[in-house]
Amino acid sequence: MLTLSGAKSAAASSARGQGSLINWLPVAVIVLALSGCMPATTPMTAADPADPAAKVARAGYRSTIAPYTGLRPATPAPWSERNGAAAPQAKQDQ
Repeated sequence: MLTLSGAKSAAASSARGQGSLINWLPVAVIVLALSGCMPATTPMTAADPADPAAKVARAGYRSTIAPYTGLRPATPAPWSERNGAAAPQAKQDQ
């Protein structure tokens, strides 16, 4: 059935004068769909994952909040001192 429909579409496209891209499009789609079903072909050079005596790298721990230091509860400074430190200094007359 698939061959018959492919032959019909090939005959129809050649009768219309369309390019060969349309003829190869279904083949390309099928090849791409089946390529996902292929097993990985890389050889296994490492130790067997099922071997409990296999050497593995150590698992390390790095805290995501290591540089954090809590600032609460903090005693507030008097507002007049903080305001005076932030205000521009008065110019002296020369």
